[in-house]
This record gives sequence, C-alpha cells and structure tokens, in this order.
Amino acid sequence: MFFIYFFAVPTILFAAWRAWRRLRFFLHMGQLEGYQIPGYLHWMRTRSRQVIFRRSHLLGTLLLGLGFVGYAAGVTFWTTLLLLPAWTVVFASSRRYRIIREKKPLAYTPRLRRLLIAAVLLPSLCVATGAVLGIATRSMAGFLPLLAGFLVADLGGPLWVLLALVLTNPVEAIIQRRFKRQAREKLRRHPGLTIIGITGSYGKTSVKFIVAEILSQRYQVLATPGSYNTPMGICLVVNEKLRPEHQVLVLEMGMRHPGDIRELCEIATPDLAVLTNVGVAHLETMGSIEAIAAEKGSLLDCTRPDGPVILNIDDPYVATQASRARGRVWRVSVEGDADIAARDIAYGPDGATFVVHDEAGHEATVNTRLLGRHNVLNILLGIAVGRAMGVRLRQMLPAIARLQPVPHRLQLIREGDILRIDDAFNANPVGARNAVEMLGQFNTGRRVIVTPGMIELGDRQEDENRTFGQHIARHADQVILVGAEQTAPIRRGLQDAGYPENQIRVVASLFEAQKFLRSYLRAGDVVLYENDLPDQYNET
Repeated sequence: MFFIYFFAVPTILFAAWRAWRRLRFFLHMGQLEGYQIPGYLHWMRTRSRQVIFRRSHLLGTLLLGLGFVGYAAGVTFWTTLLLLPAWTVVFASSRRYRIIREKKPLAYTPRLRRLLIAAVLLPSLCVATGAVLGIATRSMAGFLPLLAGFLVADLGGPLWVLLALVLTNPVEAIIQRRFKRQAREKLRRHPGLTIIGITGSYGKTSVKFIVAEILSQRYQVLATPGSYNTPMGICLVVNEKLRPEHQVLVLEMGMRHPGDIRELCEIATPDLAVLTNVGVAHLETMGSIEAIAAEKGSLLDCTRPDGPVILNIDDPYVATQASRARGRVWRVSVEGDADIAARDIAYGPDGATFVVHDEAGHEATVNTRLLGRHNVLNILLGIAVGRAMGVRLRQMLPAIARLQPVPHRLQLIREGDILRIDDAFNANPVGARNAVEMLGQFNTGRRVIVTPGMIELGDRQEDENRTFGQHIARHADQVILVGAEQTAPIRRGLQDAGYPENQIRVVASLFEAQKFLRSYLRAGDVVLYENDLPDQYNET
C-alpha cells in the first residue's frame, strides 16, 4: 500500500497542476479576445485541433478504460500501481500550455479575478464529485472516479471559461454601465472641454499622439495612452485622468463589430472628428469593406452638428463619408489638391522632410523623425486638427519636430551595428507594403524581415498575404516566417516571385526567430519586424 500512496500523491498533484495550467491558458485567451464570447468562440473554432482536444486526453481516457478493465478482472493492486505513474507521465507531458514568455501576459484585473472564480468553481465540482464517488467505493478502485474527475476538469478547460463568461456577463454589464455613467457625468461637469474623436482602420494611435503634441502648443491636452480605444479604456481615462485644467481630450476610437463607434460616442460625444482611412482590418468581423467604411463613418453622425470633420481624401472610402458631416469638412491629401497637403517629400537617415500648405495658402517646411509616407499623412491630419482649433501653421513646426515614433510603429532602434525597424503593431496590407518598401531603401547590409503575416482579413486574408509575399521578394534578402500554417500564403507569394528557398526560414515563434537572428546578423544588417500576432494566434 505504501507504493500505491507514493504514486497517488504526485499523480493527484500533477493532475491538478495540469488542469490549472490549461484553465489559465484559456482564461488568457478569453482576456486577449476582450472577454467577448463571439471572439472567443471563433478563436476556439479556428484552433480546435491545436488546443481543445489533446492526445493526452485520449491517452488518459484509454488508461482509465484499462483501469476499469483491470479492476473488473480483480487485478486491483497491479492495476493501481501501473495506472498512477502512467497517468502522471501522460498529463505532465503536454507542452502546449507552457507559455513561458507571453507577449502580453495574463493580467489579473478585477474582471479577470471575477471570471477566474467562476471558471475554477466549475471544474472543482467535477473533481469533488469524483472524490465523493471514489470514497464511496471504499477500495483502491476509488482512484478511478477521482482521476476521471480530473480528466473531465482538464478536458473541459475551454468550456469552463466559456460558461464563466456567460455567467459573469450580466455582472460585468452592470459594472460597465456604472463606469460609463460615471464617465458621462464627469464629462457633463466639464462643459468647456473639446473632445476630439479619431478613428480609422490604421494610423489612429499615431494621429492621436501627433494631435496631442500639436495642440499642446496652445492648450492643456489629455490623450488616451497607448491603444486605449475601447469603452472601458476610455472610461478609465476619463474617470481617473481627466482634470479641471484640461481643455482638450483626444480619444482614439476603435472598432471590431457593428455599433462599436456609436457606443464610444455615447460615452464621449466628439466636438471634432478625424477619419484616417478605411482598410481591410477586421474584415472577418465586419463582413465587407463597405461595412467597415459605414461603421467608421458613423463617427461623423455622432459628432456635434457644427463640429469640424478631418478626412483623408486619398482614401476613396473616407472621401465618400464627407456627405455625412454636419460641420466644416477639412480635406487632407499627400501630394494632392486639398485644404492641407504636402509636396517635395524626401526621406533620410534622420527622418523625413516635406513642404506643407494649408487652406489659407501658407506654406512651411516640415522636419520630422517619423518615417514613411503614411506618417506624412498622419502629420497632415494632425496639422488639419490644429488649424481647425486655431493653431497657426508655423506654431506647429516645433511640436512636429519633437515627435517620436510611436513604439512598435516603424520605430527605428539601433542595437550596436544592427538597425532594427519595429513595426510590430502594423497589421494592415497598405502599411505592411509601405514598411517593406522602406526596408528596401536601406543598403548598409542585408535586409531581413520577420513576420507572421496578417490576420482578420476574412476571405481576402490568403490573397493579401500571398500578395504581401510577392512584395517582400522585391525588397528583402532574408525572410523569416513565424508560424508555418499562418504564413503559408506568404511563402507561396515568395515562390511565385522566384524568391530563393534558401533565403526563407520558417520558425514556430517570435522567440525562435530572435534566437536565430542572434547568430545570423552581422554589422550593417537591417531587420524589419512586421506585425506580431497576439498569443492566441501562436501555432506552437
């Protein structure tokens, strides 16, 4: 009996540890999907073979079956002695849930803790039921119901999180309504505040920081940090950061589903709206680019009647939204005919220079550390906001010269003799192609790109990634693809363009790519990190 209990204790501990590790993994995925049930279900459907039913579950079920056969045959001692260590080995072997270095670690926020309590209670009932049934047998066969309870608790990991989301959603809705009410009330008590709403498929974070820097020349400005572009992110900033001295509040407004923009505007009604562009980002959740344009354009419907509207007319989908504006429309274009436009754009190792002219006919030469044509457009959008707010063109130049690249958006980082271009937060086809073209302009050494491709592009995802591969072939000397399945279309695009196979390397994760680069890179090389998928899209 000593040997039986010697194996029983570690078996139970390993089973509990494995069930917790798996449950934590699905909690993390639920958090990365914004606690949204549709998004979580979609992620599970696309990853079912990788994460939901593992070989260890099949082996565990077979071991339990053999255990029942052994007990039925009366071979009690040897069945238990062999079953317990075998079970331990099976359930300690899966490496899928060993996320040692998460890109965005699980954050134990108050909401996550509430979800955790609900998610832990459900598998605990399975284990408790197995323990009760096991005790009732009054024999060594009692290990079988207990192990079966752990098997069900482990196998049901994704289900427990889904049920916990369903159970806690009503509570979260009440909490969110309270936060929204608090934010709206605080904004009502601040009547002199000008609220600027910025939306677009990409570029809105950069434009937000540019606008904040330009307006700070004249006003006390508060801008949402990072990518705080959800209802709760905006409420958090308003409730905790807004002060009486602030004159301007700059809000980034994101969307993934129909109605998202209107929900944000119900919290904070914009006095001025900026629409950067309409792209295929979130095509998977929106259905069509026309639907994306209509949803982005709803920002204009929600802006106060006489509020200025800033539009990037280089984007035809944005230009068509002008009819929805109820205030003055400021048209912005790169090297086109518009209220705010640029000419003589030039790039160099220190950034970009160009000449800008405004609606009053004034011109000025702009110097900026930001790279890329899209950043010229972003600056022009910021200048348009400044002009709409009464800031003179030449007043803005020092602020533009101070601008620093937004982290992970074409951010140049020198690491000794190696130049790294961090464009990890760029996940749209237009921006990705622009970044690759910029990589092609460097000639100090080998040009390397590390990319997992682009996601959430719906039916266009494969074609866009294949075209991206063809584009990469013209500008890179070494291609590192992260995730074999996800990047297969990029590889086909490279092959279409006749790119050498020996210059393509496929790795399982970003960390593996970085490990390879440590021994591959030499002085003068330039590495572009183009997009970085969140943890829920890992293929390992």
